[in-house]
Amino acid sequence: MKRFTLQGSIAALVTPFKADGTIDFKAFDRLLDFHAENGTNGVVVCGTTGETPTLSEPEDAEMFRHAVERVNGRMTVIAGTGSNSTQSCIKYTQNAVDAGVDAVLVVGPYYNKPTSKGMYLHFSELAKNINVPIILYNVPGRTGSAIKPDVAIQLAKDYSNIVGIKEASGNIQNVGYLIQHRPEGFHVYSGDDGISMLCNLMGADGCVSVAANVFPKDFSRMMQLSIAGDAKAAREIHYRYIRLMDLLFVESNPIPVKAALAAMGMMEEVYRAPLCQMEDANKKLLLDEMRSLKLI
Repeated sequence: MKRFTLQGSIAALVTPFKADGTIDFKAFDRLLDFHAENGTNGVVVCGTTGETPTLSEPEDAEMFRHAVERVNGRMTVIAGTGSNSTQSCIKYTQNAVDAGVDAVLVVGPYYNKPTSKGMYLHFSELAKNINVPIILYNVPGRTGSAIKPDVAIQLAKDYSNIVGIKEASGNIQNVGYLIQHRPEGFHVYSGDDGISMLCNLMGADGCVSVAANVFPKDFSRMMQLSIAGDAKAAREIHYRYIRLMDLLFVESNPIPVKAALAAMGMMEEVYRAPLCQMEDANKKLLLDEMRSLKLI
């Protein structure tokens, strides 16, 4: 397995749907090209932002294959392959490997709330059975359990194909611990747009981002500047977009970001139940801010 070196802006992509609820691959191609042309360093396919709980296993596999073919080496392609079943997680990850992805992003098991020992065993079984770079994904607000920083560090030390973590707890102390104690070659990515610049200034490697869907060029620039330690220039971009970054989470992700992309003409504003369209008042706030930034 070759060395994994991804830094910068990693966009967590939405899954576009047609009016009949099927996947809109033409819109998906537009999104992939949009990112490749605007400085995005990597994309996550079928992550949380991609409404993956509503996608079937064959749909996931087709999305992986399609992304790899369309990107054709222009960006890093990362597949979301998490599950609360270890055996299912291994199966989904093998589908992604077969599709030719560069890495996988694997969320901590959700709902069944494993202990730290169980969390370690879950990811160690995956690492032993799959030869692909694995990025852990800690998002306790969604899963109901956490990949504790010390567990993540131990996994990274024990398995060379566990190459990073998306830390989306919103806890800056977790980010600091991971950066301080990580072994060489282990990447720490923020999973929270609003603190991503600060995390990079602390030593993180970028962000797996929702906001990058909407302003990829400037988000990528903010990542580059903050990774390089240019706090002043990075802050200028951060404060320009901070209200928009907040509004992209005024309702459950990916509802606002899909509304934003639809307003930009990138796709239809279609969701799979139980997600639904934004409340009118929230949507107005979002679109007004996008107009003020000249995004629409």
